[in-house]
Amino acid sequence: MVPQWTIEKKRDGERLEDCEIREFIGGFASGKIPDYQMAAMAMAIFFRGMDAAETATLTDAMMRSGDLLDWGACPMPTADKHSTGGIGDKISLMLAPLVAAMGVAVPMISGRGLGITGGTLDKLDSIPGYNSRLPVADFQRIVGDVGCSIIGQTARLAPADGKLYALRDVTGTVPSIPLITASIMSKKLAEGAGTLVFDVKFGRAAFMRTRADAEKLLESLVSTGRRMGRKCDAVLTPMDDPHGRAVGNALEVAEAVETLRGAGPADTRALTLDLACRMVALASPGQAGDGLRAAIEHALDSGAALGKFVRMVEAQGGDPRFVDNPALLPQPGASADVLADRKGVVAEVDAAKIGRVALELGAGRRAVTDAIDPAAGIDCLVARGEAVSKGDRLMTLHAATPALAEGLVAAARDAVSIG
Repeated sequence: MVPQWTIEKKRDGERLEDCEIREFIGGFASGKIPDYQMAAMAMAIFFRGMDAAETATLTDAMMRSGDLLDWGACPMPTADKHSTGGIGDKISLMLAPLVAAMGVAVPMISGRGLGITGGTLDKLDSIPGYNSRLPVADFQRIVGDVGCSIIGQTARLAPADGKLYALRDVTGTVPSIPLITASIMSKKLAEGAGTLVFDVKFGRAAFMRTRADAEKLLESLVSTGRRMGRKCDAVLTPMDDPHGRAVGNALEVAEAVETLRGAGPADTRALTLDLACRMVALASPGQAGDGLRAAIEHALDSGAALGKFVRMVEAQGGDPRFVDNPALLPQPGASADVLADRKGVVAEVDAAKIGRVALELGAGRRAVTDAIDPAAGIDCLVARGEAVSKGDRLMTLHAATPALAEGLVAAARDAVSIG
C-alpha cells in the first residue's frame, strides 16, 4: 500500500476497501505511517465522510490495534453504557451498581473531564483511596466478584485511537461522525461487553448542539455496534439544563449516593432507570417484560444497588464510610450562596454557563494536564419551573478560597433566567 494513494482516494470521495483501511490504521499504529499522513487522512474523512461499512471497518481496525478483553469466564452477561458527556452527568455512578444488582455485570472503562464536561473518573477519584488505575486482571476479578467496576482506559486498549485523537484535536477534525464513532466504539468494543447502550446528548452544553446531529451520531454508533456483533440501544438526552442539583466531583458523588438511597433529583433518577431498563432487557432477555422497570426500581429503592456501589468502592481501595458520612469527601475552603434578585419562576438554567462557572471554581480542566479541585463545584441548584422569591438561594458555589467563590456569584446568577 502507498499511503498517499489511499489518502487521495478518500480525498476524491471514493469508497475505501476494507484492506486499505486496515493497512492504513495498522501502519499508523506501528509508526510506519507518520502523523502528517494520518492527519491528512483524517481531514479527507472529515470532508468526504464514510459509509456505514467503512466506519465499521475503521472501528474494528482501531479496536484491534491493542488488547481485547474477554469476559467468557464471567458468570453473568455483560453490558456497558457510554455517554457523550454533559453537565452534572453522574449517571454512571448509579447505573453500574444498579444494573449489577439485576444480575448483569458492568465492566466500565471511563474517561476524565475536559473543558466544561465532567468525567466519571474524576468523580470517583474524589472518593478517598479509590483506585481507578487497576491492572486488567484485577478489573476482571472485581467485575466477576462484585458485578461492576469502573476504571480508566489502559495504554493497551485501542492505542490507535489515543494517537489519532491527539491529531484530531489539533487539526480541526474532531467533529466528524465516522471519526467520533470509531473513537468511541473502538474503546468500548475492546472492553468486551456484549451489550452497549448509548446516551447521546444534544443542546447548548452538548458536543452535538442540534437534535438532528445527535440522531446521526446515535444511528452511527448503533449501526456500527450491531455490525460488530453487539446488542445495542440508545437514547437522546437534552443537555440545555444540568443533570441534577450538583455539578462538581465530590458533590456529584454525594448526590449519586443520595439517588442510590432511593431519593435524589427526579431527572437523574429517571434517566438512570431508563438506561438500566435498556441494558438489562438487552443483556438478560429473560428479565425483559412488563415487570422489569418495577424490579429495577426495587433494586434502587431497597438499597441493593447501594450495596453493590459500596462493595465496588471497597474492592478498589476506597473508604466506604463516606456513604454514611459525606464529610469524609473532600471539603471546600469556602462557599458562597447565589441569591435571586427578583420574584418569579425559573425559566431556564443554562447548562453551558453553569459548566463554565464550575470550571472556573476549579472543578474542571482547560487542558488535559490541569489539576482539579475535587471539592469545587455547585450544589443546591434550582431547576426549571421552580418558583422563587427575591433573596431565595439559586445555588451554592464551592471553591478553595472566599475570593474565588464570591468572584463568580454574578456569573452564576446570570446562568439562571427567572420569568
